Amino acid sequence: MSSRHPGWPARLGYGPVGLRPMRLRDGRTWSELRLRNEGWLAQWEPSSYEPWSVRHSVVAYPTLFSRLRVLARAGWALPWGVTYNGRLVGQLSVVNIVRGASMSGQIGYWVDQAYAGRGVITTALALAVDHCFGPVGLHRIQVDIRPENVASRRVVAKLGFREEALFRRYLDIGGAWCDHIGYALTVEDCPRGLVARLDAFSQR
Repeated sequence: MSSRHPGWPARLGYGPVGLRPMRLRDGRTWSELRLRNEGWLAQWEPSSYEPWSVRHSVVAYPTLFSRLRVLARAGWALPWGVTYNGRLVGQLSVVNIVRGASMSGQIGYWVDQAYAGRGVITTALALAVDHCFGPVGLHRIQVDIRPENVASRRVVAKLGFREEALFRRYLDIGGAWCDHIGYALTVEDCPRGLVARLDAFSQR
């Protein structure tokens, strides 16, 4: 894959948790995960005119994969699959990458409910942010989370993300315009990196 990204494509890992570029052959596993986790994920994801079963079917995946590849090649996104002991268990993407004076990006993620509570997304987010502030060369990362999503807010709090804003009626989720809290980090906030911060946290 050719790319305009510095630092992309990249495979990252810490312990059993890994990040790797999404692959075309992930389609069947991705579809199974998304369909099985509808009740767990749909409450947090943007509204769509298509039923969940249609837009997360195996036949829908190649279109998604192609779109992610275009964004990655253009330098606008870093679309990773999240793995646990080598098995695909979720996704984490850095999107809306802006260079120039901003040097920023936004991160979104999801994980199989069966792997929730194991620190998978916390570790994946730490890996992604360290990579963005290192080889990718970004200065600021933002994560937007609904106030009701306590588990996701716990993830960013553990990593030291700063609560910066409340965006009123920000995104259309489940047919309603929902508020989101904006969390952010800049490179100055974590000079030793977030994986090192996780290490320190686990040793307390």
